[in-house]
Amino acid sequence: MTSTWTTSIADFLSSYIRLPSRTTSRHVLIGLIIGFSLSLSSTSLVQYYQQRKKERQIAHFAPRPIELRSDEIVKGVSGLIGNTPLVRINSLSDALGVEILGKAEFLNIGGSVKDRVALQMIDDAERAGFIRPYTGSRIFEGTVGSTGISIATIARARGYETTIIMPDDVAEEKVKALQALGAEVERVRPASIVDKKQYVNLARQRAARFGEEDSIDANDPSSKAKEHTHILQSTSDSVVSEMPRHVRFEDGDEDENASRTQPRGFFADQFENRSNFDAHFKGTGPEIWRQTNGRVDAFVAGAGTGGTVAGTGHYLKSMNEDIFVAIADPEGSGLYNKVKYGVMYDPKESEGTKRRHQVDTAVEGIGINRLTHNIELALPILDDAFRITDAEAVSMSRYLVKYDGLFLGSSSACNLVACVKLVKQKGWKEGQTVVTILCDSGTRHYSKFW
Repeated sequence: MTSTWTTSIADFLSSYIRLPSRTTSRHVLIGLIIGFSLSLSSTSLVQYYQQRKKERQIAHFAPRPIELRSDEIVKGVSGLIGNTPLVRINSLSDALGVEILGKAEFLNIGGSVKDRVALQMIDDAERAGFIRPYTGSRIFEGTVGSTGISIATIARARGYETTIIMPDDVAEEKVKALQALGAEVERVRPASIVDKKQYVNLARQRAARFGEEDSIDANDPSSKAKEHTHILQSTSDSVVSEMPRHVRFEDGDEDENASRTQPRGFFADQFENRSNFDAHFKGTGPEIWRQTNGRVDAFVAGAGTGGTVAGTGHYLKSMNEDIFVAIADPEGSGLYNKVKYGVMYDPKESEGTKRRHQVDTAVEGIGINRLTHNIELALPILDDAFRITDAEAVSMSRYLVKYDGLFLGSSSACNLVACVKLVKQKGWKEGQTVVTILCDSGTRHYSKFW
C-alpha cells in the first residue's frame, strides 16, 4: 500500500517538474558565473575610482599658503573709505511700517562721513599741483572735529603735516583723536564768521602765513614760483581777499625740480571747496542708488558744510526727480527757516536775545547760520527741512542703543528723528524707503552728548 502511494506521488510530481536538459543547465551556469564576475568587476572599479577621487580631494585641500584675490586687497587707508553698507534700522522700520536705512559712514577708516570729503580734497589738491607728498607741506583746516580727524588720517598716510583749528567747546574725544594722529591742534573761542578770530578764518590765515614763510625767499630763485598762483573760489569777496595763495607749479617751469621739494601750506576749506560736493556726488549718491536698486523715496541728512546733502541729493534727483530730499536742522541753526521761508534766521537770534557767539547745542557737526558754497548748491534740490531739538536728539540716541544696539553720535540721531517726522508728515505706511546718513559713532561724543 505504501509503495503504491509513493509511486503515485512520484508519477504525479514528475508530470509537473521536469529537469532541464544538460545544455540548458550549462547555459544557466555560465550565465551565473559571468554575472557574478561582472558584479565583482564593477564593484572593484567603483571602489577604485572612489579611492582616487578621495585622494585627489585630499591633495586639493592640503594645507597651503592663503591666496587672496586682487580685489580683496586695498591700497592703504584710502581703500578703506567709501562703499559703506546700508543698515536697516529695525526698531524704527518695524514701528513705522517703512524701510528706514542708514548709510553706516562710521565704518570708514577715520570714523565718519568726512573721510570721503578729506580724501577728495587732498586728491584734488594733488592733481592740481597745490601740494606734493613728503615735502614738509602742511594742510590747514577749521573744523568742529570730524573733518579734522579725517584730514589728519589721510594726511599722515600721504606724507603731510596737519594743523587743525577748532572751537574750544567741542567734545574732548575729538581733540585726543587729532593729537593721537599727530595733528597740531589749536583751540579758540567760538566766534562769528565775520570775526578774524573765527576758527575757519584763523585756519585760512595760518595757511597763508605758512606759504609765505616757506615758499618766498628773496635769495632763493625758486621764489619765482609765487607768480604761479591759484585762488580757490569763494562766494564772498571779502573772504577771497584774505584767502591763501596756493602755489601751483606748471610743467616746464625754470625751477620746477627745486619747487617739487618746497613745503607749502594748503587751506582745505571744506565749507567752500567744491571737492566736498564732488565726494558725495561721485561716491555716496551712486552707492545708495546701487544698494537700494534704485528704490529710494526720500533722502534725509543734516547740513553743516552742506556737501553731503548737496552732492548726494543732486545725484539721487538726477536718477529720479521724485525723490524727496530734506535736511535735519538742530536748534540755533538758520537753515530750517532758509529752506522753509527763504530767510536765514533762527528765533533765538531775534532782536534783544541774539548772542555774540553761536547758540549752544548738544549737537555737533551740523547746523550753521551762513550760506556756504556747498549749501547754495543744496538749496535748489531741498524739498523740506525739519527742526530737531536737543531733547529729541538725545532721546533718539538712547532709543537706538536700547532697541537696535546702535551707538551713534548726535548728528546721526538728528537725522533719524527727521526721518520719523518725514514719514509721519507724508502719512507713509508701507513700501516706502527712506535713506539717511549715520555720520559717526557715539565714541566721539562721550563728554558732551553721552
